[in-house]
Amino acid sequence: MALSPLNQRRWRNFKANRRAFWSLWIFLVLYAISLCAELVANDRPILVKYDGGYYTPFLTFYPEVAFGGDLRTEADYGTIEVQCLVASAGSLACWDDPEGIIAEVDAQGTAEGVAVNQGWMLWPPVPYKFSTIVNTGGVAPGAPSSQNWLGTDDTSRDLLARVIYGFRLSVTFALVVVALTTIIGIIAGAIQGYFGGMVDLAMQRFIELWGSIPELYVIIILTAILGKSVWLLLILMVVFGWVGRVGVIRAEFLRARNFEYVRAAKALGVSDWQIMFRHLLPNAMVATLTLLPFAVTGTISAIAGLDYIGFGLPADAPSLGQLARQAQQNLQAPHLAFTAFFTFAIMLSLLVFIFEGVRDAFDPRKTFG
Repeated sequence: MALSPLNQRRWRNFKANRRAFWSLWIFLVLYAISLCAELVANDRPILVKYDGGYYTPFLTFYPEVAFGGDLRTEADYGTIEVQCLVASAGSLACWDDPEGIIAEVDAQGTAEGVAVNQGWMLWPPVPYKFSTIVNTGGVAPGAPSSQNWLGTDDTSRDLLARVIYGFRLSVTFALVVVALTTIIGIIAGAIQGYFGGMVDLAMQRFIELWGSIPELYVIIILTAILGKSVWLLLILMVVFGWVGRVGVIRAEFLRARNFEYVRAAKALGVSDWQIMFRHLLPNAMVATLTLLPFAVTGTISAIAGLDYIGFGLPADAPSLGQLARQAQQNLQAPHLAFTAFFTFAIMLSLLVFIFEGVRDAFDPRKTFG
């Protein structure tokens, strides 16, 4: 669909800001990688060939008996025994000498071409999930190594895997919260500004009372009573976050509700809701977009802060705030602090640069040179 001349001008203005343009592409690449985290960092293979068939363990549960083993529990693909079963098409000798059997299968494949029943596993670049306990010889946190590129945390979980999953969780959580709070704030601000009078007065008093409730205390109390939950935290942040979006929309609607084109639309019998959301809202969105950078980065910082003090996401979630707390508790492991610092610095800087370009693109005083 072709862009309107106005949106074409905005896109040119955005591209003219090289820092914002390249930050957008870098952020999109990083976020796309995090969205495919199961293909990048996982303790299950992406694809397994066994006895002529193909399996996708990262998507589907397969018991060990599916590969010639004895257990009906999920196969532990990281063990040498399961790897031997896959490579040798379920040979029972794998329980006696798995390394020797694998070497024999490899030699057979080298000497005679790949054997008909010879199997293999395709692993992701990082063979750990965010919850995988890594064997580092009893040392935790473990320093960066060829096995764990960023090291491990104080419970021997791979840091790179936790950063990938934590990046996805933080950004997705922030985008969902900002989207929901913006929608609610737009509706409330539009009703206040358009109708004015007692409607505006009553809603304004309610917003003042609601905004005076200490959000942090409520989150701490409900988390202590109901337990930590991603959905609980999301609901609470939306319930309290929409108030900050109302003011700008209300002011824009108060300013524009008496314009000539609005009066003409009323005279022609256009409904109030059509006037509000078809004619007034597009003009008010320019001011709203300027606040989105602060909303997104503020939400990410709020999640990290709550996790840091222990009242955010569940303990088993890949939280970046937990990483910062571990860095403060393990000063003898500086790789934790460096990982937390650079993760937040890169993520927030890219977002700030992107929204800086968006702000300039919607500024009517700026033109493409």
